[in-house]
Amino acid sequence: MFAAYQQRSQQRVDAALERLFQAPASDLERLYAAMRYSVINGGKRVRPLLVYAACDALGGDLAQADGAACAVELIHAYSLVHDDLPAMDDDALRRGQPTTHIAFDEACAILAGDALQSLAFEVLGSDAGNPADAALRLRMLATLSRAAGPAGMVGGQAIDLAAVGIKIDQQALERMHRHKTGALIEASVLLGAMASGKASAIQLNTLQHYAQAIGLAFQVQDDILDVESDTATLGKTQGKDEANDKPTYPALLGLDAAKAYALELRDQALAALHDFDERAEPLRQLAEFIVARRS
Repeated sequence: MFAAYQQRSQQRVDAALERLFQAPASDLERLYAAMRYSVINGGKRVRPLLVYAACDALGGDLAQADGAACAVELIHAYSLVHDDLPAMDDDALRRGQPTTHIAFDEACAILAGDALQSLAFEVLGSDAGNPADAALRLRMLATLSRAAGPAGMVGGQAIDLAAVGIKIDQQALERMHRHKTGALIEASVLLGAMASGKASAIQLNTLQHYAQAIGLAFQVQDDILDVESDTATLGKTQGKDEANDKPTYPALLGLDAAKAYALELRDQALAALHDFDERAEPLRQLAEFIVARRS
């Protein structure tokens, strides 16, 4: 059941994303090719799935969530392009393919990332694929801006780079990942709920608790897979965190304790959805998927 929902959602957002990468002029074709390569080149689409699932949980119209689904994936893709650069994590492999700066060049990758970031806000602010209520769209833009910026994902990456080679405790590690990974996952859920046009303040608060738990669970599972999986399965270089002396949950807690913590966070997410009906089943299944995935 979840596999079918996942496939439908992936196809829906991929079709919407594909329409964004038509170069308006011949001298922009290489930039648009790099942008398309960075987005369409695989990916699980977890964040758009969360947008659609949150909208569904509140009985919303998915046609009003397409803009948010595209926007969060564009922000995610831009962050990966920049994270992979030599000045950051210096990775040559992403989703089983050469990273954007390898496939094109470093300058083109920087520009492609910049373009994807600004395109995300253009898409979310447009009339198409979003709620008609302009005030609601403005709230959605503010939510994504905060999640993507220094108070969220960018701030988390800065903390991450500063923590290389330094021993930090679990509280500091969680603060880093609630910014770097969790903020955009949290925004994805909230944007989907907002896009429904039916979310009460109480429901948004409850969904925020759900999203905070799965956002952290996602990172814990990522850290586990960096230890247990292999490069071919992951689609990126296995063991890179350890090689770069980055703080991780297995390194801090031990592998078994990290696995137990991922399951504890999953259970927290499921408990947060207690008062939601069967329409929230995709959100429940996503919580299961996040800690069971192998890539």
